[in-house]
Amino acid sequence: MSCKNIYITTPIYYVNDVAHIGHAYTTIIADAITKYSKLLGHRTFLLTGTDEHGQKIEQSAKKNGKTPQEYADEISATFRNLWNDFKIEYDYFIRTTDENHKIGVQNAFRKMVENGDIYKDKYSGNYCVSCEAFFSDTQLIDGVACPDCGKVTSVLEEESYFFKLSKYSERLLNHYKNNPEFILPQSKRNEVIAFVEGGLKDLSVSRTTFDWGIKLPTEMNENSHVLYVWLDALLNYITALGYGNNENSKMEFWPAKLHLVGKDILRFHAIYWPAFLMSLELPLPHHIGAHGWWTRDGQKMSKSVGNVVKPREVVETYGLDAFRYFLLREVPFGQDGDFSEKALINRINGDLSNSLGNILNRLLGMADKYFSMKFSSNSDIFKNEENEILKIISNLEDYMFKLQIHKYLEDIWEILSIGNRLIQNSEPWKKIKTNPAEVEALLNFIANLLAKVSILLYSITPDSSKEMAKSLGIEISAETYDKFIRKNEKIESFELKMIPPLFPRFEEKKNETIETKTEIVNNELEPLEELNGDGLIGIDQFTKTTMKIGKIVAIDEVAKSKKLYKLRVDLGEKRPRQILAGIREFYKPDELLNTQVCVVANLQPAKLMGLVSEGMILAVKDSEGLSLVRPERERKLGSKLS
Repeated sequence: MSCKNIYITTPIYYVNDVAHIGHAYTTIIADAITKYSKLLGHRTFLLTGTDEHGQKIEQSAKKNGKTPQEYADEISATFRNLWNDFKIEYDYFIRTTDENHKIGVQNAFRKMVENGDIYKDKYSGNYCVSCEAFFSDTQLIDGVACPDCGKVTSVLEEESYFFKLSKYSERLLNHYKNNPEFILPQSKRNEVIAFVEGGLKDLSVSRTTFDWGIKLPTEMNENSHVLYVWLDALLNYITALGYGNNENSKMEFWPAKLHLVGKDILRFHAIYWPAFLMSLELPLPHHIGAHGWWTRDGQKMSKSVGNVVKPREVVETYGLDAFRYFLLREVPFGQDGDFSEKALINRINGDLSNSLGNILNRLLGMADKYFSMKFSSNSDIFKNEENEILKIISNLEDYMFKLQIHKYLEDIWEILSIGNRLIQNSEPWKKIKTNPAEVEALLNFIANLLAKVSILLYSITPDSSKEMAKSLGIEISAETYDKFIRKNEKIESFELKMIPPLFPRFEEKKNETIETKTEIVNNELEPLEELNGDGLIGIDQFTKTTMKIGKIVAIDEVAKSKKLYKLRVDLGEKRPRQILAGIREFYKPDELLNTQVCVVANLQPAKLMGLVSEGMILAVKDSEGLSLVRPERERKLGSKLS
């Protein structure tokens, strides 16, 4: 496929508040498609930024005791810092207070005047400061409230310049008809068409009731007017490329491949913006994608309720890749989604840990145990499974650019299911003694499968995918995408590298109040030794025991023993320790390999069944069976328990 110029944009976020999950959702979608586009070898440009003008900003700044510029600087920085910390690959972060943007907007306005699309008149209507928009009496809720945000509007009458929006009604409708994927998803397209068919009124594009905005061109001698914030804001998509300001022009990226927006601002992008572009005699973007809103545990998010999801806090707890995966997998694009920690944990444990992490851990464990991490095969015995995978891959590119990212991920997980089922059905742990060549061919097939998956998942979970690729000895790039995905080339020889588990499991949080009760006997506490019969020790005796976190890196069965495993446990020392553990009746090898355990590390070495054991694994045993004691989350090897 030849290289194309691909331009992807997020909305520019209004600086009236800090970033929330909705902002993160849009930006992560844009970043995922950008990363994917680059893997395809396209020259790709991602734009994001902040919208900083308007009456609402002026009022918020005054309320906070700042100038509008100081207030905008402060909030804009929080967005930029968050996207930097989230490793968003934006090429330009635009601010509508940038001088080049102001120049470009004024020149665009001049062009609209030259084309006869601007005229001066008086306007009277119901104005919503929060939405920066006018509404007719019939649109209002109960005759007073904004139909979009529900806040009370005010009647505003002022002199204004108007854009001839009505002039473009037929051209807009023809464009929607001739380009059925201009608005995604299709259900949103029907809403826009119905709105335009209902009749478009000319749009007021200047204000005189406040000063915080871009002034009209000086030759118009209209110092009291500032440009309507939506005209100002929408033009960012071309001023960022140098339109109207002759600053490092990148207009070769226009028209945009994709504008990503929330459904609440679709009308501005699907009606006003195309009409502005028609007036400027510029081509229209290929797609405008409108996503839904997020709720929290089934409720609308509200600062007053205190249930707003803060993206940074989620990422600090659960990890960036897990957060990205959840947002992109949990809900089909265009539909509303509900965020809950239970749903997030289920995705991490069910999809990322059990499916993706499990197959990689099984591969690394068997490769280490059977082939010392090196194997080679050109066998074709899994041709049917390979054909299944190739059929799945053939649909993936179309899914991504049509914003069906949940289907993209569902299909990748079907590839993982093919691999996991194949391991389970092949039972390599039984065949290794009788048919090692088939086991080697199986591991080679699984390694090639995961090489493909690491590349395909890179745009969704970039850090984890790079780790997986590193363990397989490959790099993720446009070259490897072409080689392993498009051309289906296979790697015959692997030398794998052991890595920590990609997605440790999380325990579900329970909102329970735990009450601790103490039984009183004769107004005194009953002596503990009489309660449990264990005998008590002093703190000095306890501190003599050293317990550390270790990872099981190899497992062997002990001959003539039904209970013992011979484990190699890495405690972050010069070499792994050999520890014999009587857990064979309770755990299969693939349930233990590459998992963390708690180890008593300062026991004298002992001999069991003629083998040296250099420590003891902590476990608990009751009527329900035996369970290992493990850290709740992955910890640095050698960390001490206290």
